[in-house]
Amino acid sequence: MSDTFTLNRRSFLALASASFAALAVPSLPAFAASDPTSRPKELRIGYQKAASTLVLLKAHGTLEKRLAPLGIAVKWTEFPAGPQLLEGLNVGAIDFGYVGEAPPVIAQAAGANFVYTAYEIPTPHAEGILVPQNSPIKSVADLKGKKIALNRGSDVHWFVVAALEKAGVQYADVHPVFLPPADARAAFESGSIDAWAVWDPFLEAAKRQTQARLLTDAEGIASHHQFFLSARPYAEKYGDVLAVVIDEVGREGAWVRGHYSEAAAQLAPIQGLDASVIETGLRHYAHIYKPVDATVLAEQQRIADAFVNLRIIPAKIVTKDAVLVAKG
Repeated sequence: MSDTFTLNRRSFLALASASFAALAVPSLPAFAASDPTSRPKELRIGYQKAASTLVLLKAHGTLEKRLAPLGIAVKWTEFPAGPQLLEGLNVGAIDFGYVGEAPPVIAQAAGANFVYTAYEIPTPHAEGILVPQNSPIKSVADLKGKKIALNRGSDVHWFVVAALEKAGVQYADVHPVFLPPADARAAFESGSIDAWAVWDPFLEAAKRQTQARLLTDAEGIASHHQFFLSARPYAEKYGDVLAVVIDEVGREGAWVRGHYSEAAAQLAPIQGLDASVIETGLRHYAHIYKPVDATVLAEQQRIADAFVNLRIIPAKIVTKDAVLVAKG
């Protein structure tokens, strides 16, 4: 696609439609064209260092090239994890971001004004529960009464709940220790916790560098979807801008799938990990993105209902409320 755009309403409509066509998925009716006379001056994106596709998109600068002819600058803000990123979205610090499956549920329950924009197809091998190599813990059922480190409100929070449920262990019968990855790694190495639930590339790094043993990944337990979310006011006004973003994300994902080693080499100095660790982690993700549909929203609803029952969130929510409804 040309880097030069004709700035009129018809061009914006064509752009929004073509962007999703490039992903071989139906275009979203909510992604309407914005008024060219009131285009935004910037798009503020929140990302995590572990979110490889967005990190590479930032490094390659292709989104900036797509939006520059429209007079739209791109501002990137790094967050340590999904819950903090969604806090930024909720207070109006960013317009768009990428998180796991549990943070949107937590944020919606807290009243965050966002909408689901797209999702990554399941990546269950990209998260797991680790135990020390010589630990007597041999199964998830053995975690009863044990200390499990996890990042509160992150995707592994749901993974732990679901894994325990499948093993017949009550969430109340374990001792969650809420720590971000860096602190959890230190606690794991010191022996002050019994297990650690974490995602890639931290998962693969810990397996190699600490000789940790993988108790289980999320296969058969949780889908481990990843989501692109947008601030609702931005999505309502500038759907065509978001269509460009999703198009570029899709192109970046396709590039990663064909260039795992090169992508890992580029990410190594950014993520501070060995390229071989990063490449293994990259292969655990799908890098394929689709518009949010009823099936994935139903899975999010299952998480929300479980979190209500466990009092992780205070009241019932309806996940489909966090989707734009087509007007007209």
